[in-house]
Amino acid sequence: MTTIGIIGSGNIGGTVARLAVAAGYDVVVSNSRGPETLKDLSDELGPLARAATATEAAAAGDIVVVSVPFKNFPQLPVAELAGKVVLDTDNYYPQRDGNFEVLDKGEKTSAQLEQEALGSARVVKVFNNIYSGHLASLPRPAGSADRTALPIAGDDAAAKQTATEFLDTIGYDAVDAGTLADSWRQEPGTPVYGPPYGTYGVEAGTPASADQIRQSLAEAKR
Repeated sequence: MTTIGIIGSGNIGGTVARLAVAAGYDVVVSNSRGPETLKDLSDELGPLARAATATEAAAAGDIVVVSVPFKNFPQLPVAELAGKVVLDTDNYYPQRDGNFEVLDKGEKTSAQLEQEALGSARVVKVFNNIYSGHLASLPRPAGSADRTALPIAGDDAAAKQTATEFLDTIGYDAVDAGTLADSWRQEPGTPVYGPPYGTYGVEAGTPASADQIRQSLAEAKR
């Protein structure tokens, strides 16, 4: 069985871990404070999961979910992520992360900077545009009329296919949003960031079809 490594096991990372375990994946969770701080989450997830360091989670994962404050991406374990599919959930918030001039000028996207830092890892931008409560509540079986879609962006077609297959197993459709250079269309402040899935804080959420997500992506403006 494919192993999912989680670097950053907070709201989004922890939710992806729960969905992955529910789908039958082995999961290795980690955070910046050490595996001993993840005992409650690990116990909740059960026998398919274990807590580890970020380096260990990166090494163990066939697919690795990165869900850390954007400013911390230079600390990611590059060697252990080499060649792997990395699902990047990070968002750039200048008020938290400080200012990155190339991002402020729109010259690059946050996902492009992470890809540059990670070398041969194959970055796919996903999970960054949905509130964790909605991510937890909106999964549906394949073929359901009310199945929700998430946008994915990446430069590697095979990596995007892997991301699409993973999303399918945890209850979501995928909409190809283009390359990492195009991933600004799903960044904070764009039409697809949040509202298609319902009101923030209302846990039930609102299913958003692939067509709705495509329309929201098309409406994005810089």
